[in-house]
Amino acid sequence: MVDVEVVGAGPNGLAAAVVMARAGLSVRIHEAAPTIGGGSRSLELMQQDHLHDFCSAVHPMALASPFFRAFELSRRIGFAVPEVSFAHPLDDGRAGIAYRSLDRTVEGLGADGEAYRKLLQPLSDREQDILAFTLNHVVRVPKSPEATVRFGLAVLDQGLPWWNRRFSTEEAKALVTGVMAHPVGTLPSLTGAGAGLVLNLLAHTVGWPIPVGGSQSIADALALDVRQHGGEIVTDSRIETLAEVSDSRVVLLDVAPTTFRAMSRGRLPAAYETALKAFTYGNAACKVDFILSGPVPWTHPELHRAGTAHLGGTREEIAAGEKQVNRGDHPDSPYVLLSQPSSFDPTRAPEGRHTLWTYCHVPRGSTRDMAEAVTAQIERFAPGFRDVVVQSHTTTASELEVYNANYVGGDFSSGAVNLRQIVARPVPSLQPWATPIKGVYLCSQSTPPGPGVHGMAGLNAAKLALKREFGLAVPSLGL
Repeated sequence: MVDVEVVGAGPNGLAAAVVMARAGLSVRIHEAAPTIGGGSRSLELMQQDHLHDFCSAVHPMALASPFFRAFELSRRIGFAVPEVSFAHPLDDGRAGIAYRSLDRTVEGLGADGEAYRKLLQPLSDREQDILAFTLNHVVRVPKSPEATVRFGLAVLDQGLPWWNRRFSTEEAKALVTGVMAHPVGTLPSLTGAGAGLVLNLLAHTVGWPIPVGGSQSIADALALDVRQHGGEIVTDSRIETLAEVSDSRVVLLDVAPTTFRAMSRGRLPAAYETALKAFTYGNAACKVDFILSGPVPWTHPELHRAGTAHLGGTREEIAAGEKQVNRGDHPDSPYVLLSQPSSFDPTRAPEGRHTLWTYCHVPRGSTRDMAEAVTAQIERFAPGFRDVVVQSHTTTASELEVYNANYVGGDFSSGAVNLRQIVARPVPSLQPWATPIKGVYLCSQSTPPGPGVHGMAGLNAAKLALKREFGLAVPSLGL
């Protein structure tokens, strides 16, 4: 018998286990897959010595989230932090470039530079206050009302139909839009603007880092800490019902609400189960990985220095493509998120080779292979790209769910990112990590603060469980 059973060894499950193990409790983690990691897993997908991140690849929150700062993740693993955080190419060789230096970004945006500064400077100057608000439950009194107001005004500026009022150039509009399109959904939107602006401000503070050795290194660092504090991790251990882990005092579930309902086997009160049924899942991603014989031959030279690129053309083109996805259609010109980690981390591929990570947005449950559409979109801004492709591998939206049951229908956010589910994730509650079943807590990204490799859902759930079930405070998490 152990004090705490954790189901799911993704970033949040591992984060929760770290907290519990460091509090002096006995902890056992169950992972259904052969390896840990969930959304931060890396593997040799096509050829030996070519390492691909299967889900997330670039990790601003790994350096910025309160959990990973306290855990001192940057002292445990290496990060490559590109000078160009992200870039957005346009036709005719133009591009918007987000450097880590805000001043350099402003200079590069020309006529819209100062407008961009006025949008981002007040946010980047208040990074930690904004993260403290956005990475916890939104229904609470903010510690820094000024930072909250500044952030709210920026969200209104870019999240409503007047979003074009601030900028006059296609470069600035596209640069901001590419980040706001990370959550799958209609643009403009308040939720897209909120998520995008958080990521955008981090581009000018901690940057957009790439973990050396793959995203798996994040999961491995968490797992090592759990084991060092007496915890146990069991892989190939699929938990089908809560009865299988009922001997422990606390159960922490890094699972989607649909899985939780199935595991509960009728133990949930009717009202709570009805609320869980109302939780909705968003549209999805089709992921296309490549092995290349050389770097992507970008037309714009600064794209070679970018850790991340957003493809899809102008603001209007991206908004139109996202609208198609929301209608249930597959866009001919999709929004593509792209990273070439091997340009910054030589451990990813043999000398002379590169690994390329991409995905595009598709309707939930899609079985369509979008490799050709993704390839065409890259070729649009990097003529000759097809000539450097050695091999590609597609994971459709439906296959993403097979890989990770939390990605229902291929929804890598484990729940639609919309206004309702900002305050009701997965149900309306001041403590949404707690469930009606004694000692059972949800800690997946279907709970606040939502999607991303930040560990905060795990921390929030563990903090609540420590207080309620053991009368303990959160222990020190650092080295």
